[in-house]
Amino acid sequence: MGERKKLGVIGGMGPEATSFFYARVIEHTAAGCDQEHIDMVILSHATMPDRTEAIRTGDAEPFLKTIRADAKALEALGCENIAIPCNTSHYFLPQIQEATKVPIINMIEESAKVIKKRYPEAERVGIMATDGTIGTGAYHKALEAVGLIPVEPSKERQKDVMSLIYDDVKAGDRGDRRKFDRVYADLTDLGCDVVLLACTELSVFKEYYKLPENCVDAMDVLVKESIKRSGAKYR
Repeated sequence: MGERKKLGVIGGMGPEATSFFYARVIEHTAAGCDQEHIDMVILSHATMPDRTEAIRTGDAEPFLKTIRADAKALEALGCENIAIPCNTSHYFLPQIQEATKVPIINMIEESAKVIKKRYPEAERVGIMATDGTIGTGAYHKALEAVGLIPVEPSKERQKDVMSLIYDDVKAGDRGDRRKFDRVYADLTDLGCDVVLLACTELSVFKEYYKLPENCVDAMDVLVKESIKRSGAKYR
């Protein structure tokens, strides 16, 4: 076991996804008692301005002002790493990182590395994410950087992704499996070897449904990296 470091979490995007992130960290930390779990400070900032809207409109200042303040608060509380269980917000990671000396775990880059290592024969990776995440090209760049080909759903199926995220999970429902299946079939038809769940609401959806083995959840990657950087063992 390495040197223990306190983990800071900027959450609330959405609240249920943050709850699942915390639960998964606890579940996957090799611990036999309370004291062997990692120390965490979780800011569940549910009133955080919408990330996709900030990207769509180009007016990111309200979001950046809020999330930068959270990063500074976590630094003041002695956190030594920060995790943000929200894929879309990672588009702004450089601007957020400027506000704090505490390293912010890059979920996008780490997910691309995991796919490359876990599926060495894979070539094409389908991305299930918000319009905001898709529009930034953040996952496209990260996947291409490790030699993989990013693939987006068709426009019609992307509507299913957004509906699953906003109309279902963010609204408190488990999600319509038919929407997911339509998107998954679309990406498979487009030749994808792996499908990346690149939205934490899809991570919540995965808790209720058994998904195909070739689906990689970016939140799972963030959980493992968070535990490892905190000096604990992943199980």
